[in-house]
Amino acid sequence: MAEYTFFTNPMSRGQIGRWALHEAGADYEQVLTDWGHKPEALMAANSLGKVPTIIHHTASGDHVVSEAAAICAYLAHGDLAPREDERADYYRWLFFAAGPIEQGITARTYGFEPQDERQKVSVGFGDIDVALGMLDAHLAANYWVCGKRFTMADVYVGSQVDWGLAFGTFPKTDAFAAYSERCQGREAYQAGKAIDGALIAEMQKQG
Repeated sequence: MAEYTFFTNPMSRGQIGRWALHEAGADYEQVLTDWGHKPEALMAANSLGKVPTIIHHTASGDHVVSEAAAICAYLAHGDLAPREDERADYYRWLFFAAGPIEQGITARTYGFEPQDERQKVSVGFGDIDVALGMLDAHLAANYWVCGKRFTMADVYVGSQVDWGLAFGTFPKTDAFAAYSERCQGREAYQAGKAIDGALIAEMQKQG
């Protein structure tokens, strides 16, 4: 048995999980999931049936981790984990991207914009344009999330930036574009994308 069972769909946030697994050099077995018929093992592990979900098979038992940001944080060991002086940026921007950025982009995509200061205080993302500006400014001043060194936070933040630029939900700033290009140059990024790209092509061929 592989060390990890990886539930995914190539046309989903599962791409984040796969990139993280490849960065970590993890031994994993994928279980492909479609939207209509979800494996019993996935539903037993995660009643929401969401992907990505991983099961870490260890001597002490099986450990389930869901949510892409949590999977990135869980798989961060060695050089992928933050050093002491990197911890603030690592956790701040990892969860900033998973919280305000993801929530704000989703809200805007489905037509909700806070109309006044009361609503901006109430929603978790406040003002999505301000939030995007904060992330853009950080990446303009830093090569990676934690400065000069790539960490697992870049897998999650990089995925958000990558998709945001591809789907037009992020502004096409110089900082976002350059950061996305750096992420795309990662060997693990390319390996994961090659697998998911082939799976998507096969799915489309089957109709």
